[in-house]
Amino acid sequence: MTRKPFEELTISDDFMFCKVMEHESLCRPFLEMLFSARIDKITYLSSQNTVTTNLGAKTVRLDVLVKDENGTSYDIEMQVGNEYNIPKRMRYYQAVLDVAFLDKGYSYKALNNSIIIFVCLFDPIGNDRAVYTFENICIEDKNIPLQDGTKKIILNAKAFKGADNQELQGFLQYVKTGKATTDYTRRIEQMIQTVKHNELARKEYHILPAALMDAFDEGIEQGRVEGEARGKFLGLAEGSRQKALETAKNLLQFGLSVQKIAQATGLTKEDVEAL
Repeated sequence: MTRKPFEELTISDDFMFCKVMEHESLCRPFLEMLFSARIDKITYLSSQNTVTTNLGAKTVRLDVLVKDENGTSYDIEMQVGNEYNIPKRMRYYQAVLDVAFLDKGYSYKALNNSIIIFVCLFDPIGNDRAVYTFENICIEDKNIPLQDGTKKIILNAKAFKGADNQELQGFLQYVKTGKATTDYTRRIEQMIQTVKHNELARKEYHILPAALMDAFDEGIEQGRVEGEARGKFLGLAEGSRQKALETAKNLLQFGLSVQKIAQATGLTKEDVEAL
């Protein structure tokens, strides 16, 4: 499948969305705008990382996963095409993240609060709302929340005019039309132009996805034979290590950082530095 030219990428493209949101100065204001609350600090847990619970489970590839100072995690996803599966995808993402975060031997109480956010160019629910927020509540008495610490939010850029928050309306309008009308969206647009003039980002866009999928697919196949999972965040089996090392060597030639190569291949930083 032919990929969109690098020069034509917008905020609605996964790669560019992740590049923009990997900057705290743009990601944190997005969360503050969405929740109308101040967030002092966020920590990045993932940026387009592959997360799985075990080798036999379906793997998910996250766009942006961050955690605030209170321990609440936010999974932020950009969705352009309507595959008519958003509700079930959100359910599965939540399950995978819960299993990944809760280490063996820990109490269920140790599970952190978790919010999954999908920014869509379409209306997956069909009620023409700009924002859909879902929590688990008691059917018999809707004033009783389950208090399981989870929340799912769908932003429908198609209905940006219906957003109550003017800043959020401006963001959704920008996602849908590309027109920057607020200070925040103008800063995003400036960052996008900066990324487009970054030769390393260009190489990463063209090289990293293919190399990552090549290594990942071989790791999965080899792992099915060996039947042993290695690592909860990347579904690479031990048998794919040699392939991962070869991929890392190729990525080093393109000047990618040790950290990004480690994330892409599932190797440790020490493994990459030793190449």
